[in-house]
Amino acid sequence: MNFKEYLYRQGYAKSTIESYTRYKKFFARWCAQKGYTPSEMDYKECLEYVKKLRTEKPTKNTVRHIVGALKIYFNFLVEIEQRFDNPIQSINIRGISRTLNHNLLDYYELEDLYYSYETERLESFDNISVAIRNKVIVGLMVYQGLSTTTLRALQYDHIQLEKGRIYIPSTRKSNSRVLELKPQQMIPIIQYLEKHRELLQEKLHNYSNDLFLCGTENFALINRIFVKLKRINHKVTNNKQIRASVISHWLKNNNIREVQYMTGHRYISSTERYLQDDLENLHDLIETLHPIS
Repeated sequence: MNFKEYLYRQGYAKSTIESYTRYKKFFARWCAQKGYTPSEMDYKECLEYVKKLRTEKPTKNTVRHIVGALKIYFNFLVEIEQRFDNPIQSINIRGISRTLNHNLLDYYELEDLYYSYETERLESFDNISVAIRNKVIVGLMVYQGLSTTTLRALQYDHIQLEKGRIYIPSTRKSNSRVLELKPQQMIPIIQYLEKHRELLQEKLHNYSNDLFLCGTENFALINRIFVKLKRINHKVTNNKQIRASVISHWLKNNNIREVQYMTGHRYISSTERYLQDDLENLHDLIETLHPIS
């Protein structure tokens, strides 16, 4: 398998494959001139090439695009076992806005959101069927890392109770996948499917096949769920934060290909954005491993 075939298998567009292949050829030519071998180069040697680009290319966006292509090229070398690491994985071009994963929740904080979401000692105006439904939703956010868009797309028959799994359908931006349900999720899910979903159907006059029934509120229930989650943990902001926290946790315990599947990311580069050291060292990581100014 060559680099072009690798890009094709990863699902990149034809124009992207052409440009990435071209950048790889320029890099290989420079390596030959310097006497470097891509399969053996270290971070410092790669940095020489990036500094060269900074002196030749007109914009930081162009440099970032080329560096991004080279990151994928080194991932390819890892894939075909010519390398064991990606020496430029942590390089980022300063001066370009980039969303960093900050204010993430630890795994025990994620689990606490689920376990602390009350379904029994409810306030007088709360409805137990609504509480059960919402706890199931919280579980799918915390344990399967589902986005609001994906939650909205779930259907009744996507839950595979007998297998302890859930089928996640594809969306405009994500692939379908099948994920394991955690044992602690099973009782609320069974309660919801066997009793409370039917009660909500009657209450909301909604008899669709949607897994989560929400009347005419267009899934605004997520906002109400987060009002309660913020009472459990003041650090909670939104579902994007929870999903990023879940993905970061997965990356500490699984290889990146497994996480790509679990997240539904179409491109490995989407998963790579979540790679980072522990949160306490995140600031030092940015300053130390992103030295290009």
